[in-house]
Amino acid sequence: MNHLSLIVGLGNPGAEYAQTRHNAGFWYVEQLAERYNIQLKNDNKYNAISGRGQIEGHDVRLLLPLTYMNRSGQSVVPFAKFYQIPTNQILIAHDELDMNPGVIRLKNGGGHGGHNGLRDIVPHLGADFLRLRIGIGHPGSKDRVSGHVLSKAAKNEQNLMDQAIDHALTQTKALAQGDIAKAMNAINAFKAT
Repeated sequence: MNHLSLIVGLGNPGAEYAQTRHNAGFWYVEQLAERYNIQLKNDNKYNAISGRGQIEGHDVRLLLPLTYMNRSGQSVVPFAKFYQIPTNQILIAHDELDMNPGVIRLKNGGGHGGHNGLRDIVPHLGADFLRLRIGIGHPGSKDRVSGHVLSKAAKNEQNLMDQAIDHALTQTKALAQGDIAKAMNAINAFKAT
């Protein structure tokens, strides 16, 4: 696989959503931008916040769609097409209900797994992109999912998620250089304490 050219964080725009579980993908990309000194700015053409910079010697674009989660594809797809970024050079970071807080997984390809952001991207972009799945836990019943993802995590759960994101950030070098197997082994073995 080539090195990554685009890293997308999924979430919802606005201060009222900034600290909610659904914005775990945003948190990852924002911290990545901070770590590598990449300036994020409004990108009205793609209804997003975007940035471009060097990550471990590679030219990488960062994207945070401002379309709300279930319309993420309206930002991600035209952005990737305009910059001619192949699907296999894209990483999408998102929250994952089916994993507990503190668990993080790197996965290549697959379906949308019921995630509304991915559901809006996969049909138009294909599924051959990397996903950084950030565990947020499941509330126990289907009818409580919406309230769960759109609410703030308890302090101990947030701490576990922060540890997981921080660990993923330590694997950025391997990711950026295209050493996906190395990054995957290190990320998938992680367990927050």
